[in-house]
Amino acid sequence: MKKLFVLLTVAGMLTFGLNTAVLAEEPAPEVETEEVTDVDQEPEIDPAAAMEEELAPDVVEEDRSYHYILKEQFMEGGPMFMSIVLLCLIIGLGLCVERIIYLNLAHTNTTKLLNKVEDALKTDGVDAAKEICRNTRGPVASIFYQGLDRYNEGMEVVEKSIVSYGSVMMGRLEMNLTWISLFIAIAPMLGFMGTVIGMITAFDAIAAAGDISPTIVADGIKVALLTTVFGLIVAVILQIFYNYIVSKIDGIVNTMEDATISFMDILIKYKK
Repeated sequence: MKKLFVLLTVAGMLTFGLNTAVLAEEPAPEVETEEVTDVDQEPEIDPAAAMEEELAPDVVEEDRSYHYILKEQFMEGGPMFMSIVLLCLIIGLGLCVERIIYLNLAHTNTTKLLNKVEDALKTDGVDAAKEICRNTRGPVASIFYQGLDRYNEGMEVVEKSIVSYGSVMMGRLEMNLTWISLFIAIAPMLGFMGTVIGMITAFDAIAAAGDISPTIVADGIKVALLTTVFGLIVAVILQIFYNYIVSKIDGIVNTMEDATISFMDILIKYKK
C-alpha cells in the first residue's frame, strides 16, 4: 500500500511538473531555437526524472485499470440511477454483515451445554441449570431456559413452551432477510429501467439529429447498458451473501432441533 502511494505521488508530481514546464515554455519560443543551434552541447539527463518517466506510465495504467475506469463508467451510466444502485449495494451489504455477525454470535456448542445442564440437574437441581442457561449466549440456551422455567408445570407444558419459543428464535434468526432479498430484486430492475430510459434518450437524439449516426447510437446504448451491468453486479454480490446467510440459519435451526430433542430426554430422565 505504501509503495502504491509513493508511485501515485511520483505520478502526480510528474504530471504537475510537465504541465508547469509546458506553460513555462509557451511564452518563450526563442529558447527552443537556441537549444537546436547548439549542437555541441548535449542536454543533461536527470536520473530521478528518468526514473519518474519510467514509473509514470505504469502508475497511470494501473490507476486507470481499477479506480479511474470504474469511476468513469459509473459516471457515464447516469448519476440518478447509478446512485440508487450504489445505495442498494451499501444498504444490502450492511444488512448482510449484521446478519453474519449475529449468526456467528448465535452459534453454541450444544454438546457442552447439554452436559452442563445435565450435571446441574443431577447435583444442584433446576435453579442451577437455569443459571447455566442464563449465562450462555445463543438461541439454544434461551430455549433451554424457557423449558426449565416451566419444568414444574409438566412435560407437556415444557414441550409447548419450547416449540413456541423456538419459533420466536427462528424469526429473530431470519430478521432482515426480506430486505436483503428486496435489494437483490430492486438492483437489476433499476438497471433495466435505466437501460430503457437510455434507449429512449438515444432515439430522441437520433430524431433531433435527423439521421442515424453510429456515434449517437453507440453513446446512447453504452450509457443504457452500463446501468444494467452495475445492477446485475450488485444483485450477484448480494445473492452470494444471502445464500451464505440462509445456509447458516439452516445449520443453526438443525442444531436447535437436535439439541431440543436431547434436552427433552434429559428432563424426562431427571423428572421427579
